[in-house]
Amino acid sequence: MKYRKLGNTDLDVSLIGLGTMTYGEQNSEADAHAQLDLALELGVNLVDTAEMYPVPPSAATQGLTEQYIGTWLARSGRRQDIVLASKVAGPQRDPKRPGHIRDGATSLDRKNLEQALHDSLRRLQTDYLDLYQLHWPDRSTVTFGQRSYPWKEEDTVPIEETLEVLQEFVRQGKVRHIGVSNETPWGVARFLELARHRSLPLIATIQNPYNLLNRVFEEGLSEFCHYDGLGLLAYSPLAMGVLTGKYDHGARPEKGRLTLYERFRRYDGPNAREAALAYNELARRHGLTPTQLALAWVNQQAFTSSNLIGATTLEQLRENIASVDVTLDHELIAAVNDIHGRYPNPAP
Repeated sequence: MKYRKLGNTDLDVSLIGLGTMTYGEQNSEADAHAQLDLALELGVNLVDTAEMYPVPPSAATQGLTEQYIGTWLARSGRRQDIVLASKVAGPQRDPKRPGHIRDGATSLDRKNLEQALHDSLRRLQTDYLDLYQLHWPDRSTVTFGQRSYPWKEEDTVPIEETLEVLQEFVRQGKVRHIGVSNETPWGVARFLELARHRSLPLIATIQNPYNLLNRVFEEGLSEFCHYDGLGLLAYSPLAMGVLTGKYDHGARPEKGRLTLYERFRRYDGPNAREAALAYNELARRHGLTPTQLALAWVNQQAFTSSNLIGATTLEQLRENIASVDVTLDHELIAAVNDIHGRYPNPAP
């Protein structure tokens, strides 16, 4: 395994991080424990979860992912061996965001942040988180497949108020570092500005989608990583499986996420399918699996702190983790960029 700093912190995290959103939906508690055991055996130390998980979110399963990690921690006694990250849900401003958590009262204000952290710590059976992240902004943004800014008037919790509560969590020892997720350049700039001018905690990481079908992160947010030391926690590096090749030529594997769930359709548009096929065929011509190419691309970016992979089987998990040993040469990188030029960001 290879390790990098968790953004601007002193924590070393594995280049491959374990994403857990399938625990409680596609994976049982026993599956979750087996994945955690194998991941640590192979050198993974970053485990990322969220109060909203599993995905797709529902009232019946909400919190099971953290609960399964908590029972593993209690059984294994390995809390000190992992960097544990979780996320607090933001407000429901579109149909895909959950409305059942705290009966829809999920604005990033004091009351909800305190309740969310308390509940996550209880489910995880720990008294602190190494990284606590805002799962999505309190305001409407260009995220989750939107391509144009949603101009609208809305009531939002000021970022300064959110940061003040997070500062208290840090002072109390319940949270070591903070981060954002599904955030925009304007949002990151505002978090950094307020932290520096008001002596509030600096965000350390940005957990956003990043993959061969969605390189939007490079266009604005990567510059904050360069100059402010932030680190990307890349999610959906395989574009919900589209970059594994299993959906090529219209295939619909029985247990595939695109087969099972409607919410991931932004990875299934005509341009996304054509681009994915081009990348997958490129990998095969160079003696790689599509998975190896897609994950190695994310691994090699200087702004990546950790590449958050998800798996439903131990075989998938092994292949994903082994991507740390794959290096893309200049010829292959040039070929990737050529495809990107023809199909720029078809699945943002």
